Amino acid sequence: MSIRSIPFSPVAAPVSEEGDAWALPRRRLLQAAAFGALAASAWPALADDAKQLRIGFQKGGGLLGLLKAQGRLEKRFGPLGWTVSWHEFPAGPQLLEALNAGSVDVGYTGAPPPIFAQAAEKDLVYIGAEPGGPSTESVVVLPASSLHGVAELKGKRVAVQKGSSSHYLLLAALRKAGVDFAEIQPVYLAPADARAAFESGRVDAWAIWDPYLAAVQATLKVRVLADYGQLLRPNAFYEASRRFVSQYPNETGLLLDELAALGAWATANPAQVSEQLAPLVGLPVEVVLVWQQRSRYGVQPMDPVTVATQQKVADLFFEHKLIPKKIDVAAAVWRWPKS
Repeated sequence: MSIRSIPFSPVAAPVSEEGDAWALPRRRLLQAAAFGALAASAWPALADDAKQLRIGFQKGGGLLGLLKAQGRLEKRFGPLGWTVSWHEFPAGPQLLEALNAGSVDVGYTGAPPPIFAQAAEKDLVYIGAEPGGPSTESVVVLPASSLHGVAELKGKRVAVQKGSSSHYLLLAALRKAGVDFAEIQPVYLAPADARAAFESGRVDAWAIWDPYLAAVQATLKVRVLADYGQLLRPNAFYEASRRFVSQYPNETGLLLDELAALGAWATANPAQVSEQLAPLVGLPVEVVLVWQQRSRYGVQPMDPVTVATQQKVADLFFEHKLIPKKIDVAAAVWRWPKS
C-alpha cells in the first residue's frame, strides 16, 4: 500500500496527555515504510529543463542529514532533471523563516516551529511526521547545581531556543510540576550561544535536543530534570512550501519515499548511521551513537491522531500567549494526491 492511499480525515482523535501519542497500530508504520516501493516510473516524465530541490536541514536534522551524507536524493532526482542543494540552519524557527521566504522548498523541524509559523500566517504545509523519542530532548542542569526537580526552576533562568521543540518540552514539564511559565526567566538563545551561557553559569538550566543533548551529556555529565517520559510526546515534521507541493506533488511523494526507505534502514543500523553522520555534525561517533540509539524513525502521513497531538501542542503555546492567536493545525496539512 502506498502512503498516498491512506485516507486523511480532519477529525482529530483524542490523545491522553499522559499517554504515548505514538502507540499506533504497527500496521501504520509498516505502511509508511512500504510506500518506498512506489515506482517513479509510474509518474509522468519531468520536463527537460533543470529543476532544483532546496533542502533545509539542521545539525540534529535526523534523516535529512543522513540523506545528504548518502547522496540518495541526488541519485534519485538527478536522472529526472533535478539538482539538489542543501542549506543548514541552527534550529527549526530559522529554517522555516527561510522556507517562507522562498529560500528552501522542504525542511524538517520539531513540533513548535510550524505552529509559530502558522500563527504568523506563513504559508507552509505539513507533508509528513516522524515519531518522537522519550529522551531525545531534556531539561538539564550542571552536576554541581542545587536544582533537582522542575518545580525548583521557579525564578530561575532557563536557556531555550524560542519556538523550538525544547520550548514545548519546557512548557509541558513546568505545567506538570505546577509551575507557570511566567514564574521562570526564559533566556532565548540558539544552541551554540545557549551552551556557552549554560557552561559559564549565566543560566541555571538548559532545555535542548539531540545531538546537542548527547554532546553535553558526554562532556559535562549534566543531570536531567525532565524529558518526555511522563509527558505528551510530540512529533517531528517534514514541512514544505505550499507552492512547491502544489506544483510538484509527485516529487514531494518521491522525497517521502526516500525518507521512508532510509528510515527503515536507519532504525536497523544505528552504528552505521552514526559513522556516516558524525563527520557531518562534527561530533564523535560514540556521541552520535547515543543520539541514534534513542531516536525513532517511521515517516507517515498526517493522520488524525498526529494532527490531534500537534493541536494540543499548539493550544498550550496559545494558552501561555506565546503565539498571537489560536490556530487550526489541520488547515496546514497537505492532502496526499490520490494514487
